[in-house]
Amino acid sequence: MAVVNIVDLAGKQRVYRKETTMNLFYYPAACSLADHIALIEAGLPYKLLVINREKKTEDGRDFNAINPKSYIPTLELDDGTVLTENQIILAYIAERSGKLLPGGMARWRVLEALAFMSSEIHGHYVPFFRDFPEPEKVRAREKLAKSFAILSDQMGDKAFLVSEEMTIADCYLFWVLMVAPKSGVELPENLQACFERLKVRPSVMQALSEEGLG
Repeated sequence: MAVVNIVDLAGKQRVYRKETTMNLFYYPAACSLADHIALIEAGLPYKLLVINREKKTEDGRDFNAINPKSYIPTLELDDGTVLTENQIILAYIAERSGKLLPGGMARWRVLEALAFMSSEIHGHYVPFFRDFPEPEKVRAREKLAKSFAILSDQMGDKAFLVSEEMTIADCYLFWVLMVAPKSGVELPENLQACFERLKVRPSVMQALSEEGLG
C-alpha cells in the first residue's frame, strides 16, 4: 500500500490518499485480458495472479474459496472484497479511476456495448472453445457474423467503438476481436482496423507482454 500526497491548487494543504493494489486473477489470453488492459489504462496499481488447472492461485490459495463461481476474471480488493463478471469489474475500474467511462448518453452506450458483447459474442464463442459438433458451430458463426455487423455499424468511422476516446468497451472489444479467428468469422473492415490500432496501444502491448503473449 502506498500513500500519495496531493497538493491542492492553492498549495496550502496536503490531502493524503491511500493507493491500494488489487489482485486480478487470470488465465493468459482469456477474457480477463480486458480487465488487465483497463487497469493499465486507468493507471491503477494491480497484481496479476494466474490460476492453474487445479484451481490454485499463484500465491497458493484455493481459487474456489475466493470465487465460488470458479471462473475468471476475478478482482480481489485490498480489504478482501471480491468482484466477478467482466462488465462489473470493468465498470468498477472506470468508477474508481475516473477514466474510461464518459458521462451522459455515451456512458449508457458503453455499458450497452459491454452487455451485447458478453451475451451475443462471448457467449457464442463457446462452441469453438469446447469443440462442439459442427452444426452448432455453424449456428454460432451465423450469430457472430450478425453481431459483428451490429458492432461495425455502431463504430462507423470513429476511432473507438463508442466515441473518439477509448473506453472500457474497447478493452473488452480487443479481446473479443483477438479471439474472433477461432470462430472462422471474418471481421468487418473497420473492426479489423480498430483491432490493429489497439494492438499497438501501449496499454495493450504491456498487458500482452505481462501475460506472455507479446
